[in-house]
Amino acid sequence: MLPTYFISHGGGPWPYIPDMRAMFAHLETALADMPNQLKEKPKAVLMISGHWERKTFGVQSNPTPGMEYDYSGFPAHTYDVKYAAPGSPEVASRVAALIKNAGFAVELDDKKGFDHGAFTPMEVMYPKADVPLVQLSLKSNLDPEEHLALGRALKPLREEGVLIVGSGLSYHNLRMMGPQAKVPSTAFDTWLQNALMHTTPEQRTQSLVDWEQAPYARICHPREDHLIPLMVAVGAAENAQATCVYHEKGVFGGTTASSFRFD
Repeated sequence: MLPTYFISHGGGPWPYIPDMRAMFAHLETALADMPNQLKEKPKAVLMISGHWERKTFGVQSNPTPGMEYDYSGFPAHTYDVKYAAPGSPEVASRVAALIKNAGFAVELDDKKGFDHGAFTPMEVMYPKADVPLVQLSLKSNLDPEEHLALGRALKPLREEGVLIVGSGLSYHNLRMMGPQAKVPSTAFDTWLQNALMHTTPEQRTQSLVDWEQAPYARICHPREDHLIPLMVAVGAAENAQATCVYHEKGVFGGTTASSFRFD
């Protein structure tokens, strides 16, 4: 059975910019090691990106998805980069069926391209683009309980060779980066480490439902789009042990950030 992951995916198209890639060297090492942590090469990666929301859950179904350059202010060449992994209509249909069977509305989306919450980490994880990639949207209400339930619905995929990855950031306040992020991000990360790794599964789930009670919660996540992918990863591995696979202080000039594996 494959693990699930929640990853902090870094900033913008960083793997394609040498100076930024050097800045994220520690994150790159962690992402590049993820395939080594698996007992088998995945049939596909199912990526829940903090950069895709819909009123109902959507599953990317195009066999050859395009690119979505959903960032601004970066060098011109980053708007021409290609991550050429295939999609998988077969996996998309299976994902949609599991979600529908759990009682949620879901739609296949053959227009959706890879956004940077997906192709940026995959460029490091699987640089040969030789593993099919399918994206799954968040529901725009960003309800933690619904996304935990979504994860539970997807649990069978772990035995079917599909790697479930929630892609976001453990701290995401673009208006409070740099040194001013140090205190809130450190406090929130300490809470997150404890909630994920040092509680019972039941306590962990309840902590995630009540995440707004964490220290500096709404400072670290004014809008929780980059945190909710964590709920999906945990829901799909609700009784599994959590391991911190990336932890760094001083990212973006002052932020503490982490990533986790559940198995």
